[in-house]
Amino acid sequence: MRPLIFALAAALTVSACQEKQPKVDITIPRDSSTVETGDIKAAKAAYNAKTQFKKYAPVNMDDVDTSFLNASEKAVVNKLIQASHIMTKIYQRQITPNFNQLRKEINESGLENAKDVARLYSFYFSRCDSLADNYPFFGSAPCPQGAGFYPEDMNRDEFNAWLEKRPKQAAAFKSGYTLIRRKEDRLAAIPYSRAYKKQLEIAANLLREAADLSREPTLARFLRLRADAFLTDDYYESELAWMDIQGNIEVAIGPYEVYDDGLFGYKTAFESFVTLKNPQESTELGKFKTYLRDMEANLPVDDIYKNFKRGFESPIVVADQIQGGGDNINGAQTTAFNLPNDERVREAKGAKKVILKNVLEAKYDLILAPIADKLLVPEQAALTHKNFLAYGTLFHELSHSLGPGTIIKDGRETTVAAELKELHTAMEEGKADVMAAYNMLYMIERGELPESYRGGFLATYYASLFRAMRFGLGSAHAQGAAVQYNYFKDAGAAIWDKEAKLMRLDFDLMQAAITDLTAEFIEVQGDADYKQASEFLSRYAKKDARAEAILKSFSNIPVDIRPIYPKKL
Repeated sequence: MRPLIFALAAALTVSACQEKQPKVDITIPRDSSTVETGDIKAAKAAYNAKTQFKKYAPVNMDDVDTSFLNASEKAVVNKLIQASHIMTKIYQRQITPNFNQLRKEINESGLENAKDVARLYSFYFSRCDSLADNYPFFGSAPCPQGAGFYPEDMNRDEFNAWLEKRPKQAAAFKSGYTLIRRKEDRLAAIPYSRAYKKQLEIAANLLREAADLSREPTLARFLRLRADAFLTDDYYESELAWMDIQGNIEVAIGPYEVYDDGLFGYKTAFESFVTLKNPQESTELGKFKTYLRDMEANLPVDDIYKNFKRGFESPIVVADQIQGGGDNINGAQTTAFNLPNDERVREAKGAKKVILKNVLEAKYDLILAPIADKLLVPEQAALTHKNFLAYGTLFHELSHSLGPGTIIKDGRETTVAAELKELHTAMEEGKADVMAAYNMLYMIERGELPESYRGGFLATYYASLFRAMRFGLGSAHAQGAAVQYNYFKDAGAAIWDKEAKLMRLDFDLMQAAITDLTAEFIEVQGDADYKQASEFLSRYAKKDARAEAILKSFSNIPVDIRPIYPKKL
């Protein structure tokens, strides 16, 4: 079989100004709310905002080939770029409701490093550093678990107690499209369409203008329906239409992910991906969507945990990103996305997987390849390749469409996400990671991919876990990666080579551990027992001394990239 190419003959050229990192990372208390005042002051004195910002390597994204776009398509893209900026303005308020005021306070604070603090704040849209487990680098208050979706002084108990007495309000309070606000002595659910009315009206007009310019009817239909959804909070029809988009432009825009809602995992964040499709590579990878039903059947669990109700349409797109917005551009950057998250749409039509080729390749060149050299024995580090990162990313996104989704619990229909609340994102990201490896090995076993890929893929996959753990255990992806690291350690699949002072992988033991861990993730999700999921994460989602030492050895390697997108085409 011809191997996946991903344009190796004309590999992406990345313009990156890497600045040298300090030899030792700063250790920041994970939960500053439990630290004495003196310790907080000491931590702030040790914290270096300039150093933290430099951990993100700038990468110019203006070299994407746009020569194949016609004048109409370029005009559409420019409208979408403008709409993306509106998503960013809304997201800033979702994370930090007083975003502009706090930025002013930082600039006028008189701090010696106010410029560096302001720059980091503008990058995160928050005073909390996700690379330091959400350490508050400005102000003394701990970072709110619910970001700006809930009152800062509201906790889970108050929320649950309110709904226990008012069950009819549960749908509005748990909706992904409402904010919870305190009004005197009561709580209220405010629809996004009302809370962000001005910005959403501007965004809706931009999408309608883009639709009028477009000659691609499927894209135009989605944009008009999404414009309507911005003003009604009813996204179902536009999500269905998004699955059908054809043509050169692939755009996802709206409220999607719930990672920032650390209280319950209910509230969606606005974001935007404006990308240009690569038809040849999309076709090359697209064949794997035809195996989704087989992958579901092959999961290493009893049939009661398998889900054949979801649609298996699942388009696969390889694209270059030319603009991002909102939740897509702050902090660590995503290499792919799998949407929509609405289980009703997934059961009707599946989900679309979009791999961001230029983002992925930049991350491999600047981050993952150097990590592998410092992590694995030389003969295994040499096996890693950006193609295997691409395969891992693809199967990660495919795996989001597998396993339990809508379930029956205690005689009622619910979803895994609703039952596991804020734990769901870490469980789901960990599941998708290890299930990706399981499915990649399954494709090798059935002859769809060469046996020679096995070692290189497993080495790349293992190195990717350490890349993710660097995001800090406040990140769902990092927690999921830590689970896998500890599981493989316990299984003897990854051991410390004392002579080489590097990790050595036993590929056979790793394959067996991948199967076992895939089953554990699925069963914990399928049982939808919050306590069980909490105990599972408490046991595995942590970093031991070895992991901490290895991660510190990466101090001269960027933690992630900071894309610099063109203002317009």
